[in-house]
Amino acid sequence: MDKFTRNLYLITVYYYPNLKLTMKFSQYFSLLAVLSILVSCSSDSEPTSETGKSGTPPVLAPIPTNTYFPPISRTNEWETISMETLGWNEDQVDNLYNFLEDNNTDAFIVLKDGRMVIEKYFGDFTSDDNHAWNSAGKNLTAMLTGIAQEEEFLKITDSTSNYLGEGWSSLPIEKELNITIENQLTMTTGLDYTVDNIFCTDPNCLTYLNEPGAFWYYHNAPYTLLDDVIANATQKDFNSYFSEKIKEPIGMQGLFIKVGYNNVFYSSARSMARFGILNLNQGNWDGLSILSDQNYFTAMTNSSQNYNLAYGYLYWLNGKSSFRLPNSEDEFTGSLIPNAPADLYAGLGLNDQKLYMVPSLDLVIVRMGGASNEELFGPSSFDNEIWGLINAIIE
Repeated sequence: MDKFTRNLYLITVYYYPNLKLTMKFSQYFSLLAVLSILVSCSSDSEPTSETGKSGTPPVLAPIPTNTYFPPISRTNEWETISMETLGWNEDQVDNLYNFLEDNNTDAFIVLKDGRMVIEKYFGDFTSDDNHAWNSAGKNLTAMLTGIAQEEEFLKITDSTSNYLGEGWSSLPIEKELNITIENQLTMTTGLDYTVDNIFCTDPNCLTYLNEPGAFWYYHNAPYTLLDDVIANATQKDFNSYFSEKIKEPIGMQGLFIKVGYNNVFYSSARSMARFGILNLNQGNWDGLSILSDQNYFTAMTNSSQNYNLAYGYLYWLNGKSSFRLPNSEDEFTGSLIPNAPADLYAGLGLNDQKLYMVPSLDLVIVRMGGASNEELFGPSSFDNEIWGLINAIIE
């Protein structure tokens, strides 16, 4: 399958998941020719400054003033609010629940102003059960990096080699020194993403392809190494530093666990929801400052480079003029999740782990479970489908 055909396949799966894509791809070529008109793909051109990082300066949404923060010590206590009180359309809820159940969902939560509107579990899964966040956990690492910088353990403009030592990659030392922590946060390290295993963090897997900052590609290994950067900078175990700075202060539970090369966070759905509240309040938890650096928070939740406008510091961003997807070198025109609010930002993980945060609506939405369709990294067709159903309830 050539590159053009492969990317049409990818975008078809993303937007049209119900097609029977298990057949030979040639059977769909006529359809994909039509889709190619609808979807603009470009692997060489960089977005202009009008739409890129150097365009209109980002403005943070006002911090909510009506937020409810669930108690730290009594984790089963959580204030609720009814759909009737909110004026939402309860007649559409069954459609949402049926969709969630049909698509391998274990847990689903909707918070409005921090208050529980929906908390639904499927099968044997309960509020006490833990689930892998997969790449939605990148949000945790991004915020923890900001905290470490605020505490002057590191600067994101520092060379990664300052904290991993020389030889953490197979690059010549002079090139290795050019890779910064910010490159790791923005998926722009320039390390070769065409290797057999994009999760491998061994030096022999980390080879040169581009100059740092010259291209965006979803490469997991450089992200994973941020854990070692933080641990070495703070001289603390990564889990311990995370627990001290984020998990315990906001009442989360859970743990980062090594799974192969990856460091995967496992927690309850409620813990993911707590982290969502922290984000909507821009790093503040009920008057306690978890991340005070608003410049960092702004950079984290806005376009971080000009190659993928839908990506901040390990956060996915909606409402941009174009986006790129994992496993593709191409750029696609339009918003990442057309059905969702433009100001949504998110943690998106393999098998449809979802943490959606919408400042304009003061909404936090959590979904944990198995893959709804194709096993895609991060964004998937599930995002747009579920937002169509959510809109039918909240609009």
